[in-house]
Amino acid sequence: MFSILVLHGPNLNLLGLREPGIYGSLTLDNINGLLEQEAEALKVKVSIIQSNHEGVLVDTIHLAGGQHQGILINAGAYTHTSVAIRDAIAGVNIPTVEVHLSNIYRREEFRHHSFIAPVAVGQISGFGPQSYILGLKAIVNYLQKSSN
Repeated sequence: MFSILVLHGPNLNLLGLREPGIYGSLTLDNINGLLEQEAEALKVKVSIIQSNHEGVLVDTIHLAGGQHQGILINAGAYTHTSVAIRDAIAGVNIPTVEVHLSNIYRREEFRHHSFIAPVAVGQISGFGPQSYILGLKAIVNYLQKSSN
């Protein structure tokens, strides 16, 4: 059974309250529940962490080796600013899928650059909470194909 680390970055704890026109009305707990349901259907385990602190996210990625076979990450604003998270992902060499609720390429120019994308196996954005489900399916599919 694959174990997938799900990382939610800064301000995602405010989902449901924060700019619902962009991020929707579901809370982070709602999204986590959907992820847990999908993980059960896919017969994988998910470990879910949310932090507003870059160092916590980096430390969690470092600890993922030997525990998790894949990472699903929505780094929030750190997507566009954090070389440290990018380097942590590259350093642990665990297949990673980057997800975003909104289509970051249809938003402000500063959101068009991702430090994570070059070290991820793929990126899914713009489908609201479904981005997470699609991302989980994608990382599990990737891991299954890689293990054959």
